[in-house]
Parts: sequence; structure tokens; C-alpha cells
Amino acid sequence: MPLPWLQLIDAGLGIANFARGRKSAGAPEQPQEQLEAGGRAPAGLEARLAGVVVAALKEAFERDARRLELDRELADAERRRAERALRLELQRQAGDREIGRLRLIAGVAGAAWIATLLWSGRVIGGGIGARVTLGAGWLLLLGAIAASFVAQSRVAAAVEALADGDDRYAIRSGAPGGFALWLTIGGLLLSGLAALLV
Repeated sequence: MPLPWLQLIDAGLGIANFARGRKSAGAPEQPQEQLEAGGRAPAGLEARLAGVVVAALKEAFERDARRLELDRELADAERRRAERALRLELQRQAGDREIGRLRLIAGVAGAAWIATLLWSGRVIGGGIGARVTLGAGWLLLLGAIAASFVAQSRVAAAVEALADGDDRYAIRSGAPGGFALWLTIGGLLLSGLAALLV
């Protein structure tokens, strides 16, 4: 059979109230006189008010602690978002620089190929060695232009993936970007050599 805890607690409080009432039976007017004379509340009322004030302060401190923790979490999330945005912006700028470099290489290779067309009539009229060297130079220059376009498309795809939120890929032109530079240099060398062989 369960114990009636609420009834036991109520009985204990009733006994305490009865004992307190017996104590103050000799001076029933004292709390009222003390309240009027000194302007102070009775000790029981003071204790209850102090308990209420302490509970209110504790609740306010807990609320402030929760608010500070939430503010700290929001600031941390904002910091992480700003760091990611900065990282993405730096990657985008690196992609723009790489595309600019590849366009420059393609422009140099194209200009060199067009320039060799202007004096190709003299080379074609020359010996077989000059014609083969000029043809190899042209192939290297056209290969440089093609490699530059392939590298540009690779960088553009990486920048687009970065804009879509997929930052697993680094902004690089890869092997086609390196080949474009060396093919341009080789094409310029062979074209110059062809001009010397005439």
C-alpha cells in the first residue's frame, strides 16, 4: 500500500504552523507593531520574498546564459560562413587569373601562327627542311591553341562547380594548361628556325 506523501507533508506543515502560532500567542500584536514601527516585514514574509527574489534572479541569470550561448553559436556560425565565402572568393579569383593566363597563351600562339603565315611564302619557296620545320611549328602553335581551349574549359567547369557549392575540386588547368605553354614555345622556336633555314 503506497504512503500518502501529500497528506503527510500537509500534516507536517500544519504541525509547524500550530507550533509557530503557539509561540507567538503571547505577543499577537508584535508582528503588526513591528511592521508599523520599523517598516519591516515579519521574518517569514522576508524569507518568502527573499526566496522569490533569488528564484527570479536565478531564472534571469539562466536566461542570460542561454542568450549568451545562442549569441556565441550565431557568431561562430557567421564566422564559419564568412570564412567559407572568403575561401570561395579566393578560388573564384584564382580561376579568373588562370583563365586569363590561358587566353594570353592562346592569343600569343594565334598571333604567332598568323605572323608565320605572312612570311610563309618565302619559306615555301625554300628548301624541304625549312618547309618541314615551318609545318611542325604550325602544328605546335595550333596544338597550343587547342590545349589552351581545353584547359580553359576545365577551369571554367571547376569555377562553375565551385559556384554550385561543390568545393572538392581545385581550380587548375592541369596538363593541358602546361602543354599549351610549352607547345607555344616550341612552335615559336620551330617557326623562327624555319625563317633561319630559308
